[in-house]
Amino acid sequence: MVLAAPAICIMTILLTTLNARYSHASLGLRYLLANMGELQPVTQIQEFVIGARSTDIVERILALRKPGEKFIVGFGVYIWNVVETTQIVAVLKRVAPEAVVILGGPEVSHETADQEIIRLADYVITGWGDVSFASLCQQILKGPQPLMKVHAGVQAPMADIQLPYHLYSDQDIRHRTLYVEASRGCPFKCEFCLSALDKTAWPFDIDQFLQEMEGLYQRGARLFKFVDRTFNLNIKTSLKIMQFFLDKLEAAPHDPVYAHFEVVPDHLPDALKEGIQKFPEGSLQFEIGIQSFNPEVQALISRKQNNDKAAENIRWLCEHSHAHLHVDLIAGLPGETMESFAQGFNKLVALGPHEIQFGILKRLRGTPIIRHTEAYQLAFDPQPPYTILANKDIAFADMQRLIRFARYWDLIANSGRFSHSLPLILADTAFENFMALSDWLFANTDATHRIALDKLAALVNKWLLEVQGTAAEAIQLAMSSDYAGQAMHKQGNKADPSAPQRQTRKEAAREVTKSIPQRQARHMVA
Repeated sequence: MVLAAPAICIMTILLTTLNARYSHASLGLRYLLANMGELQPVTQIQEFVIGARSTDIVERILALRKPGEKFIVGFGVYIWNVVETTQIVAVLKRVAPEAVVILGGPEVSHETADQEIIRLADYVITGWGDVSFASLCQQILKGPQPLMKVHAGVQAPMADIQLPYHLYSDQDIRHRTLYVEASRGCPFKCEFCLSALDKTAWPFDIDQFLQEMEGLYQRGARLFKFVDRTFNLNIKTSLKIMQFFLDKLEAAPHDPVYAHFEVVPDHLPDALKEGIQKFPEGSLQFEIGIQSFNPEVQALISRKQNNDKAAENIRWLCEHSHAHLHVDLIAGLPGETMESFAQGFNKLVALGPHEIQFGILKRLRGTPIIRHTEAYQLAFDPQPPYTILANKDIAFADMQRLIRFARYWDLIANSGRFSHSLPLILADTAFENFMALSDWLFANTDATHRIALDKLAALVNKWLLEVQGTAAEAIQLAMSSDYAGQAMHKQGNKADPSAPQRQTRKEAAREVTKSIPQRQARHMVA
């Protein structure tokens, strides 16, 4: 229902953020707009993409200002856009000091006294902003004017939060990843994660949520990225959501739908397995956070995980389901040595997931991981994304090697472009062999980005032959198969003009998980 603008309203409100890429549509901004109440008619969303010039963005923002009206600009601030957003706010306040700037999001919800962007802004809302943003705008409009700069966001009852899914445009549905959530929060306390600050998980009404999903589906949505931190926490709810997608797949098998969930690896009861097995190939992706297989590290960072059960479930998913598995490991955790990380990596490779997301520890503002700083000599980059540089167990030079390993792993293993060559590279000591390749690649290219595929293939070929000592015939066979696969992939895309619109399912699987730093991607609400 669209509300008429109140007669007293002389205000324009803009909700904006810088997304990592165009294909990411901000769920947080849409929540704010959905909950603006009587101010909704004077509120609009304008999203930008990192990489645009600050002055161009400010010019587009100010083009929406109306003479004689209050102008409020709300920015969603995250670890991946805080540098650029700070520049934009600085320019905006210089050329239009009367514009009221309100900040929200994970990056400005903690350590508020230490940030330049907060100094530049007029107000900051920490934590949940769904109802607090509209309330603050009402204060600014009607008075009395807020005296405090920093406002703690009010966590409204879930039933009082208006769902935002109707605010995805037809263009969003056709060309962008749609983020959805059936719940918020997390009951676990992993200290590297912002969810460690949550008291529990709070579900939305499942029937209302599924009605909203039905609306998106009827409008043409086929790619759904769930940002719930723990999809399989409540199995009854999980099954109900899965059945929604299974019904769509059964009714229209030639018009497939794709769903992405994050699951806890050691909690897959039989009822859930039965549901998972019903999904056809290319319709389901699970993101699984292992992070570490080291029990001592897990205890240190307050992570509860049954490693044997987790490994058993990953193996089961690989062998008995069509789900695409994207499994996370984090290097640089306190207490994790190169040797123990290598053991965990080798264990995970042996389980056979489709992708291993090799992440490097980052210090997200507000996370409890900093309590280990002194004891484990944690040294983080002072600039976003605050990547760990060194700790007591891993020296700076070795941490740089791990960072390069992660990049080359994405290029070679996770890309799927070397699926036949990869077993030759890894052999029976996956971490050690790939680290050797990583060191050799960097020594011979001095680069981790902008390496053409043909050049990378030639380098891998040379390393296998001259360093690894692999038989030339085996290399040629593997490389030929990899190139044949690339050619078929390109030909398939040409033959199917709907592929870009559908984001071809394998590409979609990769798209919904790359670029957003893990552990802030869960906190989409500004």
